[in-house]
Amino acid sequence: MDGDLKATDAAPAPSGVGTPDGRRHRGRRWLVEWVVVVVAAVAVALVVRTFVFETYYIPSGSMEPTLEPGDRIVVDKLSFHMHPVERGDIVVFRRPPAWPKQYPDLVKRVIGLPGETIGAHGGNVYIDGHLLREPWLARGVTTGVCGSGTGSFGPVQIPAGDYFVMGDNRADSADSRCYGPVPGRDIVGEVIFRYWPLSHIGVP
Repeated sequence: MDGDLKATDAAPAPSGVGTPDGRRHRGRRWLVEWVVVVVAAVAVALVVRTFVFETYYIPSGSMEPTLEPGDRIVVDKLSFHMHPVERGDIVVFRRPPAWPKQYPDLVKRVIGLPGETIGAHGGNVYIDGHLLREPWLARGVTTGVCGSGTGSFGPVQIPAGDYFVMGDNRADSADSRCYGPVPGRDIVGEVIFRYWPLSHIGVP
């Protein structure tokens, strides 16, 4: 009988259950798990921002009415690794070296492709001598010299690997009419989505 009682009295409680040491262990494990989750989330966000998508703010009216001041856009950095740049694409590219350093990146629409000859007269754009239809322009918008809707420019031969870009607001856009064609290597990516303001959310 004495042996049985001694055995019962000596029976240990389940390890760690209800003990201060157990609670501290669980607290430390919870903290470590959350630190791992936060670090992983930051790492994924950095990778996505660096190699896949990036957001931008539109500061000026050079792309009106397609993009307006205050709009916020998403740029796909992988897009042109999967398909070529096409006429009509809206792209973000690094600022030409000779251009003022107010903004590190610019946004415009691709109008002329490598090897083409582009010019404007009578307010219209011509590619290799043929009139270019531009459904993205607002009614009545004309194309002329740098930052103007009047006058003519060109013809300009676009070098291999370069792109002639223009803003949709032709009368108030500093673009390839001012600083020449943009090297393809300077294109950051394609504008694929506008997420702000909510009233204009969607594909521009």
